Amino acid sequence: MKSLFRPACRALPLVLALGFAAPVLAQAIKVNQDNLYRYWILLNTKVQMDAPNSGLNLTKPGCVAVTYTVGSDGVPLDVQVAKVEPKSDLGPMARSAVANFRYGPSLNNSIHQPVATYYIVPFNAPRDAIARAKLMQPCKLPGYPS
Repeated sequence: MKSLFRPACRALPLVLALGFAAPVLAQAIKVNQDNLYRYWILLNTKVQMDAPNSGLNLTKPGCVAVTYTVGSDGVPLDVQVAKVEPKSDLGPMARSAVANFRYGPSLNNSIHQPVATYYIVPFNAPRDAIARAKLMQPCKLPGYPS
């Protein structure tokens, strides 16, 4: 009896340490959209969106920032509209687009680590890259390091 008790006592601290560390290891890290490719690669080339029939500023140029977490299976979780510029009814449309994204793990992410990020959906944006960047600037969110 005594010989079985000693290995169990030695293993108990290890089991407890792993039990407390597991939730920390499973938490999603935050990255900005420009560096998401280091963890997850977008597989979609097209996505479906639920478009409203009418609403506020639907034809005006603008952007919507949508936050989400790429889960361990590559499917977006907790998809939420974080910012809409200028005020419009395009938030639900952007949310539906991001919810339909599908990702595959990058070669650096063999453990399929969840990653929290955000995506800026442009609407009625100009084709010129500089003008497009200027339009999307107000939708950038703080707190997502590169």
